[in-house]
Amino acid sequence: MNRPLILVIDDDIQIRRLLEITLRASGYEVEMAATGREGISIAASIKPDLVLLDLGLPDKSGQEVLREIREWFANPILVLSVLTGEEEIVDALDNGANDYLTKPYRTGELLARVRSLLKRAQPVGNLPSITSGNLNIDLVAKVVKNNGEVLKLTATEYALLVLFARNEGRVLTHQYLLKEIWGPGFLNQSQYLRVYVAQLRKKIEKDPNRPEIIVTESRVGYRFTEGR
Repeated sequence: MNRPLILVIDDDIQIRRLLEITLRASGYEVEMAATGREGISIAASIKPDLVLLDLGLPDKSGQEVLREIREWFANPILVLSVLTGEEEIVDALDNGANDYLTKPYRTGELLARVRSLLKRAQPVGNLPSITSGNLNIDLVAKVVKNNGEVLKLTATEYALLVLFARNEGRVLTHQYLLKEIWGPGFLNQSQYLRVYVAQLRKKIEKDPNRPEIIVTESRVGYRFTEGR
């Protein structure tokens, strides 16, 4: 069985060495790049299963590297950065990153994110249904069940839930969700999103006030998980 191949693009040699040791010990093959241009070239030649991308690169903006790779690369990209500003994180997610971690990060959390992204890398677009935890979404009949009980959802609630489920584990920004569900003319209408997320939580969460399925990523967006 082939081991997943991970490309690390980071200019800090100590971080590259630490990541290589950590990832190889966890069963992954690893390739390294120290600059944005080198990372783009290697990604094009080896087509890794996942990219770990630092935003603070010496030759090109990490956001620019992300946009260029995303033009042809469909596999997961996990951003690692010391930049913690809301705008920087949102830009990375909107430019195609599947997830992000701010440095310093815990090794266990990094490996958990890697496993989750690799697990969800397979497309679900042609599947007849999506199952996540106690939720089952029949994409043909457009029927949603929670613990076997049919839920009554509006058309917008259903569309939002399907979008979340298709991107399980991935942080979806407010602007991305507004654009996908309501269209580009609604990017500033964040109240629409808050209302419908609240309605969905009432229908699928054990405790809507302490959500475990549609989790808020503060100031950035939401992450859909299986819950506990």
